[in-house]
Amino acid sequence: MSSEPTQTSVYVHFPWCARKCPYCDFATEPIRANAVPHEGYADAVLRELGARAADLQGRQLKSIFFGGGTPSLWGPNALNRTLQGITSAFELVSDELEVTVECNPSSLTRENAALLREAGVGRLSVGVQSLRDSHLRFLGRLHDSKRAVAALREAIDEMPRVSADLMFGMPGQTLAELGEDIARIADTGVEHVSAYALTIEEKTMFGSLHRAGKLRVAPEEQYADLFEHAEECFADLGWTHYEVSNYSAEGQESRHNLHYWRGGAYVGLGAAAVGCLDHGPGRAERWRNDPNPQRYLEQDTLGAEVEELGPEEIIREALMLGLRTIDGMNLAATEKRAGRDPKIGREREVERALERGNLVQAGDWLRVPQDRWLKLDGIVRDLF
Repeated sequence: MSSEPTQTSVYVHFPWCARKCPYCDFATEPIRANAVPHEGYADAVLRELGARAADLQGRQLKSIFFGGGTPSLWGPNALNRTLQGITSAFELVSDELEVTVECNPSSLTRENAALLREAGVGRLSVGVQSLRDSHLRFLGRLHDSKRAVAALREAIDEMPRVSADLMFGMPGQTLAELGEDIARIADTGVEHVSAYALTIEEKTMFGSLHRAGKLRVAPEEQYADLFEHAEECFADLGWTHYEVSNYSAEGQESRHNLHYWRGGAYVGLGAAAVGCLDHGPGRAERWRNDPNPQRYLEQDTLGAEVEELGPEEIIREALMLGLRTIDGMNLAATEKRAGRDPKIGREREVERALERGNLVQAGDWLRVPQDRWLKLDGIVRDLF
């Protein structure tokens, strides 16, 4: 009897955007003089896909996520060609294949959304970040609140599923302001929101300003209050807080991200993309592609940095990702991937966390209670 195919997702990184945001530390660069090699980049991604063909045998395609950067700026023909190439590369494709494209309100049009839908995209993730103009200016965004709302409504008119990104923790932001943002987003018909705290990353413009004492940062107490208020607002809508930074109406969870958080295999394509594929119990390979778009375009062979993962690395990854979700980490599934019981070597730490209420175990599932999510990083760190 043949074994079940391994569910596998694909992430495609599009490294260009209209303008680099001051808080962004992703591997992206602003478009200069319309210099994006649309078809050339599609050729490079498909070339990489072909070079990884042997690793795709016996796998079923579960989801595709185009991230960036702003992949909605990719020429429709080039993106469509890439999407079709990916689906053709797998012998098996899920009947519920989820295809997501990230986009920004400043560049999303109804026509563009319709073209993406015709190409096979079924979900848009719109980088709204805020619906207050003062916050949008602070964040260096190219759109205003009016355009953000219009973009969400246009996306919903053309696309079966739409998610919005929302940021909180801007200096001086009030609970009422965040609550109003959430209500206005939900009013558009959006049924999924990724809500992130503003984080000052070292290698960003905000990082430089903060080091120079020119950027005021919200205190931790404000972040905690805003996080808890967001949770209350989404609960009032009847949504589920299914991952630390993600909320959804019933059935609207991101299947791509859930697969990733649950330790599923994924192929990373494009400049700076990261992938991780299992090669039997206790063995996995993670790679990171060259972050420089020009070098990536010129490569004839795979030029990724490769890291071999053993049982302990697989278990640590499962703890870091799985405990972010409302369901938690599945111990049996992790043992199958790692080739050993994930509790071995950390029995005392797990027992202590259970006694303190920082962990709860129900059957094969080990999770962090939602009322402890603000302490999640420390709880996970104590298990290492």
